[in-house]
Amino acid sequence: MPIDITMPRLSDTMEKGTIIKWHVAEGAEVAAGDVIADVETDKATMEMQAFDDGRISKIAVTEGIAVEIGTVVAVLIEEDESPDLPPSPPVVEPMAEASPVEVTKKKPAESTSHRKVTPVARRLAETHGVDLASLEGSGPGGRIVKQDVLAAAAASDEMRAAVPPSTRPSAPRVVEPATEIVEHADLVIPATPVSPTPAPLAVMNSDRRETVSGMRQTIARRLVESKQEIPHYQVSMVFPMDAMIDLRATLNSELVDQGVKLSVNDLLVRACALAMQRNPLMNASWDGDAIIYHGEVNIGVAVALPEDRGGGLVVPVIRGADMKSLRSISAETRALSEKARTRGLSVDDMSDATFTISNLGMFGVDAFTAIINPPNSAILAVGAALQKPVVRDGELSVGWEMNGTLSNDHRVVDGATAARYLGTLRELIEHPAGILV
Repeated sequence: MPIDITMPRLSDTMEKGTIIKWHVAEGAEVAAGDVIADVETDKATMEMQAFDDGRISKIAVTEGIAVEIGTVVAVLIEEDESPDLPPSPPVVEPMAEASPVEVTKKKPAESTSHRKVTPVARRLAETHGVDLASLEGSGPGGRIVKQDVLAAAAASDEMRAAVPPSTRPSAPRVVEPATEIVEHADLVIPATPVSPTPAPLAVMNSDRRETVSGMRQTIARRLVESKQEIPHYQVSMVFPMDAMIDLRATLNSELVDQGVKLSVNDLLVRACALAMQRNPLMNASWDGDAIIYHGEVNIGVAVALPEDRGGGLVVPVIRGADMKSLRSISAETRALSEKARTRGLSVDDMSDATFTISNLGMFGVDAFTAIINPPNSAILAVGAALQKPVVRDGELSVGWEMNGTLSNDHRVVDGATAARYLGTLRELIEHPAGILV
């Protein structure tokens, strides 16, 4: 029986989704877990996977069109089905008087007629003798999928193996009736944020209007809400970077054989996290009539998406940054940044940040201010570490310096609190051995 593949709900705020790229064509055979399309939501771009084995008989929605949740976007048929033929009629057995045991078995069997079960799961249940009525579906909407059946079959095999053959009770074989097949939503994982490259302008001085993606609209809305609802103010400080630059060079020379290359930003993430430990209000959020002091120190690292991918800004999160080594922070940051620029981040990848760092130093920016990423109470904007004339111990010399500007939520962070935090951060930067332990 054909199965409708519908547009799934990927977040609590999602109302529509856009298929920005199909990875399959009509007639293509797919297996459960295969990526069939990229879907852009209001928060991220995700991959849509096939939930069953079969063949794509129809693609109902073309690329670039936003459709509401639940809209049929494609139709999947089982490998041995033809899209032009109606389903085979059910086999009707002659009625006979049922025994008490059969009546008891029939009741749970009847309850499966209204269960949501995928075709592959139904076939596997019949093969392994698994009672569908006893399963809790792990698929979307509580649907029973093949993993549920295989897990139940494996558990049953282990139980039988643990019981001596002489003590195993014999049970009458129960044939499950045909189970109703219902449409299912598809499992999704993060995917490539794809956006068409704009065509070259025919006339250079002409105006052009280009509709932005749903994700870009969400970014714009959140930034406006942040500026309107959060009382921003900024505190700036210049950080002497000589010791941190030297430490980075030393560590990288020692780790080169292991393929590890630490960035200045990796060291800053660790330093910011440790400074937050000593200044708890920098790891807090406003909650109407209360302030929430967060238990974990989770640092968000702003990542700019390339223009040919639609542009925009995403913030992957390094969880427990105060408890991680520099090597772990570096590896995790690089992996999340690469994922953001290629396949796209999941909602979990961008959740639970308690503080954010935005670094434009790699673009040659000296200093800037950043907008707070709710529900954070602060964001640190850092520029490039530059060599310049400096005064050290009363003498003029050449040294490394970096500008940092801290944007704060005045409902949580007072000016003195922000100044103390930057002072703690400067101490760690000037004496970076403290970030190694």
